[in-house]
Amino acid sequence: MLKRNDEKINGFLFVIVLPLLLFSMSYYGFESSYTRLKTSETTPDFLFSSVYAYRVIPNYLSVQMTDLMYNLINGPLSFFKDFLSKNGTPFYHGLFLMNSVFFVLCSLILNAIFRMKSIGLLLNLNARRIIHLLSVFFIVITQYAPTNCDTIALFCYLAGVFLTLKYLDTQKNIFFFMLIGLIGISTLVRETACLNIAFFAAVFFNIDELKKGNYQVIWKIIPLVVAFLIPYLGLRALLVQDETTFVEGFYINRNFSSPFNLAGLVFALIVIYFIYGLCTEEENRSVFGKYFFFSIPYLLMITLVGLFWEVRLFLPLILTGIITAYHQFKKNIRDLA
Repeated sequence: MLKRNDEKINGFLFVIVLPLLLFSMSYYGFESSYTRLKTSETTPDFLFSSVYAYRVIPNYLSVQMTDLMYNLINGPLSFFKDFLSKNGTPFYHGLFLMNSVFFVLCSLILNAIFRMKSIGLLLNLNARRIIHLLSVFFIVITQYAPTNCDTIALFCYLAGVFLTLKYLDTQKNIFFFMLIGLIGISTLVRETACLNIAFFAAVFFNIDELKKGNYQVIWKIIPLVVAFLIPYLGLRALLVQDETTFVEGFYINRNFSSPFNLAGLVFALIVIYFIYGLCTEEENRSVFGKYFFFSIPYLLMITLVGLFWEVRLFLPLILTGIITAYHQFKKNIRDLA
């Protein structure tokens, strides 16, 4: 009984407390000149223009959390007002609180994924905790460029990965239908919802089965694509304003001329190369390779309209690589119902 309680306490410390403390350090312990969100008194106007306007769920939550923190600071937490005012604005504290909740949820989902049909190092509890903390560190170090949508989008993406693996393991359609719904909702958060389609395709796509005339996987992918396109195109049809655009800007020249952006690209390539080396099984390397192939549209978008220095854009690929390296993929396209 004591051993079981110790495991629960240690799990709580490793999965929730320690990651949350690290997250707090990134927001309040390390100052960054890259962003000035910490001085924004209210929800910034730019969140409701350009491509940010299409991220309706994070924007709505930002407004609500800003109002909540303003009321708390001037009400129940008024005795902390001086302290909180010196370390941020109601918007920034609300941003931290909102992202903290979804960051903890990301940690919980990662823990659940790493416990599913693990191979190699993850069969050992202590090794699994180290890999889990490594994943958490990658999330934390990207917070020098905090946003109101990335942590929520990452949570939705990891939830989609979890549902895909559950569907692979159980073949229960309930997980597939939940994945369809999740993609539709998460598209209202950020465009990274498309990566859930890429991961699903990487897990189930089998070229040999296609050569034999088995197109079942294609029929499975189509509903996922539709679930992404309907809210994606629908938002762009509904939110027609002078300030809203499909992209924030085109930065391809800056990506290959700025030393900061080149450093971000090199960082991502080295990390991904290292993680690929962790894939010791042929099947894991195959899934990882297919995932990158199906993620090419996302990678092209990063190159054209993103900034490599914001390595948070590579975060879904990095975490997927870690997950892929230590998961046992034994089912294939022939198992699809």
